[in-house]
This record gives sequence, C-alpha cells and structure tokens, in this order.
Amino acid sequence: MHLTVIVRLLYNMTAHGCVLHRTLTRSKPAPNQVSSPIICRDVLRIVDIRRYTRDQTSPVYFPQTVLSADDLYDVTLTDEDCLLQLTLDPSLNRLVERRVLQPGSAFCNASFSPTLSAQLTECPGASRDSYRLVSLQVRDEGRGEDDDTRVRSSGWDSLPWFGSSEPTGPLVPLRANRVVFLPLWNSVDYSGEVWREAPPTEGGFDDDDEEDRGRRPGVTVSELRNSFLSGRGGVARGAVQHQLIVRIISKSHLMYYGRTDRNCECPYKVFLQVNDCTGSVCVVLWNSVCVNWYRCVKPGDIISLRHYRVKRHYQAQVDDIEISVNSRNPAAQIAVLPESSVSPEHVPPAPTYSFCSSKDLLELADCSVCDVIGLLTFTGRSERVRSRDSRGAELREYRWLRLEDGSSSKPIMVKLFSTSQPEAHLKLHPLSVVVCTRLTRIRCDRGFYLTNSAFTQVYCTGLGHHSQMSYRRSPQVKLFLQWLGSQEDAQVLSRALIGGFFIHPPPPVSLETYMKERRGEMGFLQGAELQRELERLCYRERHSFCIQATVTMVTYSLRGKEDRCLFWMDRASSLSSPSPQPPSSPPSLRPSSSPSFSPASAASTSTPHPSDHTARTKRMKRKMLLQDETPKKRRPQLTVLPEDKNKTVILFETSMEFLESPADEDDDDDDDDEDTLLFSSTPTFPSVHMETLPMKYNYTRREEQAATLAMEGTMTSETFDPAHKDYYTLRLRALSDGLLVDAFFLPHLYSSSPCSSALHHSNTWTSILSHGAFSSNTPPPHPADLIAMAAQLTNQRLVCVLEACHLGGSRTELVLVRAFCLNG
Repeated sequence: MHLTVIVRLLYNMTAHGCVLHRTLTRSKPAPNQVSSPIICRDVLRIVDIRRYTRDQTSPVYFPQTVLSADDLYDVTLTDEDCLLQLTLDPSLNRLVERRVLQPGSAFCNASFSPTLSAQLTECPGASRDSYRLVSLQVRDEGRGEDDDTRVRSSGWDSLPWFGSSEPTGPLVPLRANRVVFLPLWNSVDYSGEVWREAPPTEGGFDDDDEEDRGRRPGVTVSELRNSFLSGRGGVARGAVQHQLIVRIISKSHLMYYGRTDRNCECPYKVFLQVNDCTGSVCVVLWNSVCVNWYRCVKPGDIISLRHYRVKRHYQAQVDDIEISVNSRNPAAQIAVLPESSVSPEHVPPAPTYSFCSSKDLLELADCSVCDVIGLLTFTGRSERVRSRDSRGAELREYRWLRLEDGSSSKPIMVKLFSTSQPEAHLKLHPLSVVVCTRLTRIRCDRGFYLTNSAFTQVYCTGLGHHSQMSYRRSPQVKLFLQWLGSQEDAQVLSRALIGGFFIHPPPPVSLETYMKERRGEMGFLQGAELQRELERLCYRERHSFCIQATVTMVTYSLRGKEDRCLFWMDRASSLSSPSPQPPSSPPSLRPSSSPSFSPASAASTSTPHPSDHTARTKRMKRKMLLQDETPKKRRPQLTVLPEDKNKTVILFETSMEFLESPADEDDDDDDDDEDTLLFSSTPTFPSVHMETLPMKYNYTRREEQAATLAMEGTMTSETFDPAHKDYYTLRLRALSDGLLVDAFFLPHLYSSSPCSSALHHSNTWTSILSHGAFSSNTPPPHPADLIAMAAQLTNQRLVCVLEACHLGGSRTELVLVRAFCLNG
C-alpha cells in the first residue's frame, strides 16, 4: 500500500482526538450559510512562518482588512497531531515583525476564519482547506521549555496534513500569485529548497562532436555589440541563436522587484559581468532563471549561452548593450563549461582582483572599489537598518566585521550587508580567513570603512571557497598568508570577540561637531515621542535618537548580580518621581509625577571636599558589595601561552584552503561599618541583555556562537561567555515631559576597542559621557570612585545620543553613546 495512503488512514483513525479536526471540521458552515470565525481554545504551535509580497489578487482574500503593508505571511501550525498551512491576517503582521511569533511559539484562543480557496492554476501546490488566522493569544513560556520544544519539533515534519490541505508539491504562497517565498528578515537572500544548487539537467546542449575538438563560440561579445549598435545582422530584432562563451567576472546579489500592482510569479533579476577575449558585457538573468542558476554559478566560471536577447543597456554612461536571459520568449539555454572543453584560443581571460591592504586603504580615494583579505577577529551580530531609497523604507540586514592583515595597526572595518550567500554569512566567525570582493570605501570625519557594492561577494574558511578561487595566486594574498603564518592562536584568541553592541564610526566628541554632522537638525524627541518610536521598531532594527535630559540615577552592575550593585541617586528627583517599578527590560520609560525640572537638594548633590572624598571612597571600597567581581585598576595582563607545538594549530588549519586545491590593586579587607554612599535599599533597574555584551570567542563552540548572532539566533547561558560583565545604567529624565528612560552606558567597550582613536581627557563624568569612553592616557577610574563622583551630574542639562535596537518580543536595547553638557 502506498505510504501516503497509510498515513491518511492512520490520520483518519486518530482524527477524533485531533484538535484541528475537532475544531475546524465540526465548525464548517453548511452550504449557502455565512461563515463565522471559529475559536480554538487549545494550545497550538508555530512550525514555520513564510513571507512574501502581495500582488493584485491579494485583497480579495482580506475583504475586511486594509492592506497597508506589502508583506503577507503564511504560517504552518500544528496541534501535535497534524499540520495546517494558513495565512496570518495582516492585522497580526506586527507579531512576526517584532518576533513575538516565531517557529516554536505556542498560542491559544485562536480565531480562524474560512476564506476563499487559494487554488490558483499558476500555483498547483496551494491548499484547498483555506483559513485565515484572525486573532490569537501568545503564551509567555519561559526559556526552560525551549529544549522540550526543540525535541518535539524534530518530529513535526513527519506529521500528516489536516484534511485536504496537503500540498501536491513545494509549498507556495497562498494569497498571491508567487512561486517563491522571501526570507523573513531581508529581501536579498534566497529562501526555500526551490533554489537549485546544481545546474538543471534538462535543456542541455547536444554538442558531442564540438566537445571532442574543443568548443568555439558562434559569436563574440565584440560582434554582438557592433551588430546591435549599428542595427546590422538582426541582433536588434530577435533572439540570438549563436553560442556565446564567456567567463563570469562578478555576480550581483539577488534583486527582488516584486510589486503590489504586478502579478509576476518570480520577480527576481541578477546581473553578471562577463567577458571573452574581445570584451566584457552585462548579462541579466530574469525570473525563474535566477531560481535555477543563481546558486549554480560563481565568479570564475565559464558559461555558454544560447537563445538570448540583446538589448540597450540604459544604466551605462555611454551607448552599450546588455544580454537578457529569460525562461521564455525565448527559453534561454545555459551551461557551465569546464575550461578544458573550450578551444584554447577562445578561453576567456580569468578575473582580476584589486586587493588592498589595511595600509593601502589609508590612501585609497573615497568611493573606490577594492578587494580585501584578512583574518577575522570580530564578528558583529546581525542587525537591520531602514533604507530610504526609491523603493521606500526597506529593512536591510548587515553585520560588522573587523579584519587584520598585519600591514598596519589599523584593522579593516567592513559593514557587510547581505550578499545572497546566507551559508557563507553563517560561517563568519573569528579566526577565519575572509575575502570580500568589490567593496566600496566610505569616508567619514573620523575615519573610513568599507561596505558593499552591488557585486560584493564574500568567501570564508570552512566552505572550500578559497581553494576554488583564482585569487589565491595573487601576490597580495600570498603576502597575507606569510603574515598569517607568523601569528599564534593564543595571541589572536586573546583579542577575538563576537557579537554585542557595536557602533562604527564612533560619534563625535563635541556637541558642535555633532550638530554640524546633523546639519543643525538635531531632531530632539520628547520622552513620549521616543517611546512611540521605540515601539515602531521591528526585530533587530537599529535606530539612533536624540533627547534632552538630566541624570537622576547612575548604577554600576555585574550581569547576573544586579542585586549587588553600586549606585548614586539624585534624592530630590527620587522624591518628586514615583517609586521605581519592578525590573524590566530596557528601554524602561516611566512617567514622572512632576514633568517640570526639580532642583536637587544641596545635601545629596554637593561635591565633597577632596579629603572627605578620599576617606569616603576608601570606606566605600571596604563596604562595597562587589569585592570579588569588581574590575581591578589597570595592571599588566599576563597571558599563558600554550606549548610551541600548539601555537598555530587553528590558524594553520585556517590557511590550508589556500595551500590545497580540491578537484587592578586589591581592596582593603577591613570591615568598617561607617557611613557609605550606598543607600540601604537597592533600587530596581533593568538588567543588561546577553545580546548587548560582546562574547569571548570560543573556538570549540564557534558554530553555536555564530548561530546566536544570526537573525533568528537565540542566545543561551551555554553559549554566552561575556568579555565584559560590568556595565553602567543611567536613568535619564526627559526635560520635555519628565519621562524617565533607563539606558545602558558602556565606556569600557569603547576604551578597549582597536577601532577607537586616542581619547585624552580628564575622566570626569562630563568628559567620559562626551567621549563615550575612559581616557586612553590614564588608568580608568575605579567604579566606586566613579559612582562617588556621580553627584557632578546633578542639574546638568544634557543632549543624549541613544542607540536603540529591538531584540525581539518585549525586549529593546537602549544604549547611551554620547551625552553633551548644555550648562554654562
């Protein structure tokens, strides 16, 4: 008996106990009866969420909903007995966009609405039992249940489908005429199994005789260009049958052009820059050709083209052509050719690379395009930024990389956006050798960095990239490998970091410069406006804000031991404000009972006499609750190195792909119960998130650590090994409306960053806040000393620059990166 029939029989036998069967089947309306929402009180779980853009037909499925967003989401859910694919009502999109709903999420009290059948002739795999998920109640489950959920989810794929909803092929969008889904968090990467990894076998060439004597092109790039621009040879009037043999020089990322007013099934295009012995040209792959061929070709490959069209290249500065390759009208023929199969005199030239070292980059002109190779010593978490281009406010995914190549003391900083290589981006972890091609140099007032061009590609250790690419024979690459051979594992591991909050280039250190860069438009927000803006952020979306505020409290804490903190509080402000609420995740925004600014009392804010300050500080150190964990004053650090035979094991393995070609002082222990600056009762304030603090790189757990930094990663205590456990929290009171805002302050991160320039200042609170870091020419102040000096901030009106990033669910990270004093 066929396996599908057996599964169906077993499902029918157990259907009486199936929640979905009991709820949906028994609630089906009779013929000609108006359907009403169906309520399911039982617990259901999300198996998968898929995103796509709506088209002209989509509104018919949502008659009572205003489709204000372009995105729609199809959800596969389970009751642990069967699976059902349905559409999320657009009114619930926000639950996905802020990652409240995600695979594994449990919900109850769900309301389903039967909807029109999504049986589209263009989408034969669409569901016949068709529902919308109109409302639900997400269950707030603790992290302790995560492991159990993962165990159960491992068997979800084998569950039968509910009723007649089983797809006859790959899942396709239910409410739009599309045949592919988009990734959840960007529109650049591919998503799903329909994207082929190997070239299609159908429609190949029948050129056995030609292969025996060596392939020869039927036409060259130069002949195509001359014929089209002169109007000769019929090139401008129809499809070209002649075989064109070219080499791919560079490949763009996937470009999605789906629109809500178009019904294109697969709205993708890709640009390939190719050449032969007579010149170079742009080849454009369209629609389903991208699905079939994008992952199958790479720069350096030789390809053969037939049945293509030659068109005018409108983006070129001078008259030029482009070659259009589509799946119909005509159906193009493509093949990847071994170099040995091409006649020697017609082998296209190999790609050339323009590698620049970190030293070369210092003199490189702005907006120049270059290639770089380096040892990765810092990998930032994936974040998103809103793009303000012609397509609107699209969210673009990026991460920061820090590369070292030994040619200078300055690292190579790369703001790497998605390159349609998700498998390579997951391998970007420290101690990897990374090559990024076709990067653009971006100048800023405090330095420069590199970022993507349309043709940027990234290659890294662990995927066999380096041994396949011709750049490994480049002199600059060989010079880098010589430097790499002189490095030792322990030395690189001591400075290797992964994840955490990171900003580059750092903001200016003066209000005047900051205003100049903002062109005088500060964009100050009121406290309530800031709260609304934070609520608008989507998952991992990064945004900067500016408010005017005063500081009402400063705390110094160790993560996980926030109940043993040091703190200073402006007593006058605390008396005029409501008592702090229970701990919550930043940003904590609380209304003040007195919107107007209240001057602090002299008793709690006066600066102590130097001699009194010294005595009080000494007593504070003896009384301090963080005796064991408080960072000591700066002292030489001793690193124990491994034996000689183990010094370069990791880095040696990292470089193998290029060599082989496959086919402080102690505190006084005196117990003194005299007066102290600490209050007897500890205030409540938010704890720092694991995602905010950078982690020490752990080579043995590199895959787990890298996965936590990805957009859908979840950090756990097992993978979290922070490089810094201590942090400051400043409670800010907005001058506009008195709203209280809690923001993290991380001066030690900037102080130890190799990207930061020398910062010399007095280490007062005002100077530390304006520089965002401690002074580089003196030891950092002891946390107890710094808390004791916090009274300096009383009555100080500050311009506060805040960086916000939504971390999913109800968690939003808010970091104070600069605060400029307005007084005087």
